[in-house]
Amino acid sequence: MNKIAVFMGGTSSEREISLASGKNVAEALASLGKYEVVPIVLNEDRLPEMPDGIEAVYIALHGGWGENGGVQAALNLKGIPYTGPGVLASQIAMDKIKTKMVLEMNNVPTAPWGLSSRGDKSPPIPFPLVVKPPRDGSSVGISKVSNQDEWPNALENAFLAMEESAPVALVEEFVRGREFTVAVVGDEAWPAVEIVTKSGWYGYDEKYVSNETRYEFLADAGPAEQALEQKLSKIAIDAFKAVKCRGVTRIDFRVSPLGRCYVLELNTSPGFTSHSLVPKSGMRTGLSFAEVCDKILSLAATDKI
Repeated sequence: MNKIAVFMGGTSSEREISLASGKNVAEALASLGKYEVVPIVLNEDRLPEMPDGIEAVYIALHGGWGENGGVQAALNLKGIPYTGPGVLASQIAMDKIKTKMVLEMNNVPTAPWGLSSRGDKSPPIPFPLVVKPPRDGSSVGISKVSNQDEWPNALENAFLAMEESAPVALVEEFVRGREFTVAVVGDEAWPAVEIVTKSGWYGYDEKYVSNETRYEFLADAGPAEQALEQKLSKIAIDAFKAVKCRGVTRIDFRVSPLGRCYVLELNTSPGFTSHSLVPKSGMRTGLSFAEVCDKILSLAATDKI
């Protein structure tokens, strides 16, 4: 592969984050000196006109058509390899409800959950809980709810962030404890990253704005923490395989005080901003930021039809 397109932008609520990710990836790949890199900003949900000779696409789109199998299907038809999972895995992972179902069918532990319609007076599970739009990322429309007084606004905020046709919001038990993420690249789990916030909640500001959020590695701790890392890695690979992912996927976890690990969701097009976790984990293995991008690009493929 010599001539590479980097897709960024898109029409989802995560457009600005995607533009930052795409810019970083394009600059990183170009710095290696072995690719002709063509940054392409998408402004609608279809393939743009591309220069001749594009041999692969690095997908730095987040959410919407760029992550739900749409762009993947379009590139399959063109026979152009792309980074990340294929159509089916993208469709499942982008829908948190489908993800929950697939994880449970494959005995991968996930937090207890239920569904709520707009205007429901009470939640389907006990407090504390988290309300989520089923198909958005980057913590858009997500709220932690501690009591009944907070419930109506949280549910409404989730629906405001959703497509008008979306019938239900996902309601998930808030697992008290610690938050982790594990990147699976190819068939390998990279070092687990613990996310430590001042408030104990990892929302939009904590992800993209705050400089107080800390990212720590379990390998720096003792034997018990290293055992936890092995457990997280195994479950992450199990989740990756259950959804039939390939390439790169980030698996997010909560871990209870008793050490029980629960998969929250899978992100098949993880961010590459200055705050993003996959590059942090990859660099922990000894790779540079550019080498992390290169490794992911090397796994580009199309679906087998």
